[in-house]
Amino acid sequence: MKKYKILIVEDDQPLANGLCRALAAEEIETESCATLKLARSKIHQETYTLIILDVNLPDGNGLDYLQEIKQEYDTPVIMLTANDMEVDIVSGLEAGADDYITKPFSLAVLRARVNTQLRKVQYMNHSSYDRSSSAVAIDEYTFDFDKMEYSYKGEPVELSKTEQKLLRYLIDNRGNTLSRSFLIDRIWTDQTEFVDENALSVSIKRLRDKLSAQDYIKTVYGIGYVWEQKLSSKQIKTERK
Repeated sequence: MKKYKILIVEDDQPLANGLCRALAAEEIETESCATLKLARSKIHQETYTLIILDVNLPDGNGLDYLQEIKQEYDTPVIMLTANDMEVDIVSGLEAGADDYITKPFSLAVLRARVNTQLRKVQYMNHSSYDRSSSAVAIDEYTFDFDKMEYSYKGEPVELSKTEQKLLRYLIDNRGNTLSRSFLIDRIWTDQTEFVDENALSVSIKRLRDKLSAQDYIKTVYGIGYVWEQKLSSKQIKTERK
């Protein structure tokens, strides 16, 4: 039984056919289309695990469509394009691409990056990540992620955007260890592919210090970080609008 479904939006038909064959596997089903019109129709009718999207398409710009996808779906998108200037790559990542691969490319590298995105999807599907949770009260902490309001002992705490994203993953998965590579991949999705791992260590330290959370945010040496679950924790469900 197929577990993952990949849509390849590419107008070079021989390339699209080759990618479909190369990426197909026992658990992976692939299909392709050559225009944004067909892509919109397919994505509306089917649920895809991953989309591989060209930029230069006959009926539009893939970057514009990328933003449409990200507004409506949580599906990861890999841009695969001949636009290889640094400004192109930065624009693609800032528009929401989960990865950006330039042509010509190594098929082995493409497979590896596709597998990375599929692992992320699998992790999120099996984690305790709860998208319906907006406000959380834990002991003397209150975190409202929708309103971006955070407090400790009733006093507001100002967090940077990176610290907010990091806290959200730790809280939504509290009690579960998140690997360093997972956190780097998910938090720095709008950066270039090369992120100094020290950036995560620095962000963790700042978050701990701002929240006085040394007893909560724990380092699991050689693996990553965890927000240590407390028996007194309670979660407040709020309706998303």
